[in-house]
Amino acid sequence: MNGEGELSPQGRSAELTYEGALRPGSLTEFVGQEKVRDQLGLLLGAAAIDGRTPDHILLAGPPGLGKTTLSMIVAAELDVPLQQTSGPAIQHAGDLAAVLSSLSPGEVLFIDEIHRMARSAEEMLYLAMEDFKVDIMVGKGAGATSVPLELAPFTLVGATTRAGLLPNPLRDRFGFTAHLEYYANAELERVVARAARLLAFPLADAGVVEIASRSRGTPRIANRLLRRVRDYCLVHEVDADVLAVRAALSLYDVDENGLDRLDREVLGVIVERFGGGPVGLSTLAASVGEESETIEAVVEPFLMRAGLIARSPRGRIATRLGWEHLGMVPPAA
Repeated sequence: MNGEGELSPQGRSAELTYEGALRPGSLTEFVGQEKVRDQLGLLLGAAAIDGRTPDHILLAGPPGLGKTTLSMIVAAELDVPLQQTSGPAIQHAGDLAAVLSSLSPGEVLFIDEIHRMARSAEEMLYLAMEDFKVDIMVGKGAGATSVPLELAPFTLVGATTRAGLLPNPLRDRFGFTAHLEYYANAELERVVARAARLLAFPLADAGVVEIASRSRGTPRIANRLLRRVRDYCLVHEVDADVLAVRAALSLYDVDENGLDRLDREVLGVIVERFGGGPVGLSTLAASVGEESETIEAVVEPFLMRAGLIARSPRGRIATRLGWEHLGMVPPAA
């Protein structure tokens, strides 16, 4: 790590190597999301039989459930190249035109966080998705002219964590929309066991269960916790049993329900500083020193799904389970 606690380029490279090693390479290797896997298999199989480019695909769901991995699998199943970009990187129609014009026939284009594209780029994407062409404006002012540019047929795979922010004209142009759900603990156990096997890490069955139960229904978190447990066992030279797993996760502030430091801090502010709420989002974010977007997109969904907080018209409130999780008794009211 560098002086500011960030990973060095070598450290980032190692993390990416781990991520790549753990990613499944086909639909049959992909764990969980069975309905989505079956639907994608049917879509890709029919396109292969017809000898055509598959319909455009929209993957919607919370972070860490496998949207990027599924886009890679789509390209691998079709045996075509994959080009990746993101919505925030496309801030002008020209940015999108440059990406689209570089695609080869049949290529898969993956746009992560597609709801964050610029509006001008979205409008250009409508024509590109339907007719595989774009109109490029040449010149300025009264002398500007529109020049049509033909594109090679491609498959767009869009990923979004907030499908409601996509405009209807864009959403309607996707031939298939998949909604990814949080994983059950049994599915996460398969994810952890598979990752441990790929890493040649002899993790005990009880340790697999322990990691899965603290992974918040998210494979990305499960793989991350597994790597931290592996680091702990390597440094301390101990067997990877359930006691080592608990010690490692305690060191990284992940409790038995999967709450980390920020989760407990948010819950603690609601309960201890504001008497259980209600608390507005901006006030809550300022109290814990985080951005409102982080609280709303990362912390709040998990705390609500765990039944620890709830929303009211006036703000966030702690539930009885939230009080009890902190070892406190809720008021009688």
